[in-house]
Amino acid sequence: MARIVFDLDGTLIDSEHDIGGVANKTLEARGLEPITMAQTRAFVGNGASVFIDKMRAVRGIDQSEHDALLAEFITHYETAVELTEIYPGVVAALTDLRAKGHRLGICTNKPIKPTLAVVRHLNLESYFDTILGGDSLPVRKPDLAHLQKAFDDLGTGARLYVGDSDVDAATATALGVPFLLFTEGYRKVPVAELAHDRAFSNFDELGALIEDVMPANEV
Repeated sequence: MARIVFDLDGTLIDSEHDIGGVANKTLEARGLEPITMAQTRAFVGNGASVFIDKMRAVRGIDQSEHDALLAEFITHYETAVELTEIYPGVVAALTDLRAKGHRLGICTNKPIKPTLAVVRHLNLESYFDTILGGDSLPVRKPDLAHLQKAFDDLGTGARLYVGDSDVDAATATALGVPFLLFTEGYRKVPVAELAHDRAFSNFDELGALIEDVMPANEV
């Protein structure tokens, strides 16, 4: 059976409203204007510290405030779960993959504490044999070592990565693993500009796509 690793935000879950709420709570405490949902989506993908860098830039906040902003952001982030939703078809797809004997993991740049909080809140934890956050290792995506560790945790077998963004595509390419691109997430560039083996817009399609790209003896 195969080892299948998923990104989280924009792939399995739509979390932009919780993330944006956390960002705006942090800004409000300083009397600053909120960011928009479009900005939130644009800032997601490279981890919380980069998110804060981008948020500071649009609100003119000095670099000296970075660490304090990040700490406050993370504190709120760890309990921001109520507005996050699982994308349609995800639970059925994960259930089917587990039933077929595939081993599943998560590799996300989201910090591990909010990652575990939202995964548990949405009752998704039991589907995964490993969950790595953006601070689980000294490096994070697009460094291939982050994704490699997730695959290593899952043992042996064919590998496949599922994600939604340019960061995910770059990481899969660097590691040389097949990549399935979920087109309804937080990507910042057109699908045609991202390296991928297959693209899909509905998780009902996932099982067939995995059979299409995986060796016959792995599905």
